[in-house]
Amino acid sequence: QLVANEVKRMRAEEGNKQKILRHIKELAEKLYKNENPYPTVTMHTVQKPTEGCHLRLHQKPFPRLDEGTVQWIIDQATAKLQTAPPAVKAEKKCMVPSGPPIAAIMERNGNALANSARRLEVVRNCISYVFENKMLEAKKLFPAVLRAMKGRAARHCLTQELNLHVQQNRAVLDHQQFDFIIRMMNCCLQDCTAMDEHGIAAALLPLVTAFCRKLSPGITQFAYSCVQEHV
Repeated sequence: QLVANEVKRMRAEEGNKQKILRHIKELAEKLYKNENPYPTVTMHTVQKPTEGCHLRLHQKPFPRLDEGTVQWIIDQATAKLQTAPPAVKAEKKCMVPSGPPIAAIMERNGNALANSARRLEVVRNCISYVFENKMLEAKKLFPAVLRAMKGRAARHCLTQELNLHVQQNRAVLDHQQFDFIIRMMNCCLQDCTAMDEHGIAAALLPLVTAFCRKLSPGITQFAYSCVQEHV
């Protein structure tokens, strides 16, 4: 519905913070009501008596219950249940027009509004985990990083982050770190287009001659030996 009906309104609000905030609050209320259609009901839990409590000397006698009061409480609860809305909300279906082309809601530089920043954050975090030897965390993020490499911004981010670690003299890696970095580089080069040849691929060239691992005393393997098959 936002895409279909609100684009003109959103454009008109550009630059006016108060209008934008009012609009966001309205949206927030709609979303909240959609997720929480009924007010929450507080449940009273009755605690179980502890073991051996019946052996205590200072046991108080259970008070006598008033039959009329108990019946009144039951009647009140029954009346509430009868007027309560149905447990499952009836789904209202409606047709939403397709609205303007999706390009109208993209940023001027062509990136989707929210996803790009999140992907770059994932790439940065994963590389940090690799260099900090937090391999379990790196493993969890790895599939997301490989997916992110389809975007040019994420590929550029990879080269920048790796370059920072080279400058900090962290180019000699252990076997597991080397494996992670090589897989990232391979994925990055695999998704490169002709446009990236003088950008991403060129930025990776000095990096693949810097990152290495020691195979045995006097024998060092550099990253380029594992990524040199790419066009």
